[in-house]
Amino acid sequence: MKNQLSIASILLRLALVATFLSAVASRLGLWGAASSGWQGFLKYTAQVNSFAPEGLVPVLAITATCMEISIALLLLVGYKTRVAASAAGILTLMFALAMAYSFGIKDPLDYSVFVDSAAAFLLASCAAYPWSIDEYMHYKSIKSIN
Repeated sequence: MKNQLSIASILLRLALVATFLSAVASRLGLWGAASSGWQGFLKYTAQVNSFAPEGLVPVLAITATCMEISIALLLLVGYKTRVAASAAGILTLMFALAMAYSFGIKDPLDYSVFVDSAAAFLLASCAAYPWSIDEYMHYKSIKSIN
């Protein structure tokens, strides 16, 4: 059972990393023809945040992008994993709620944004994070005590 939880923890981290980095890659044009590009992302940010003033849209877009990159990198290396996973859960929940408000409940359900949020909160509740800087630091501190 412990081995299954370890594998699940690693897979949750990698899935969240892939989700965030794929979205960032799209808005930066790194997916080629399949990319939305930055202007497309700004338009989509305005649509998702239909309740926000127009002048706030670029700030929201830049903030979301910086958060997604930061969270993805922290999860990738497994540093401050619980905090990063909690931040991922909050960010994706806010995104899901904004989508639901602006487009209706179908879009966030179709794009599994609530699933991403739940996965992030589940990762935050894990007892340990194998193959991570967190695990290395934990064992290093135990060794120094002995």
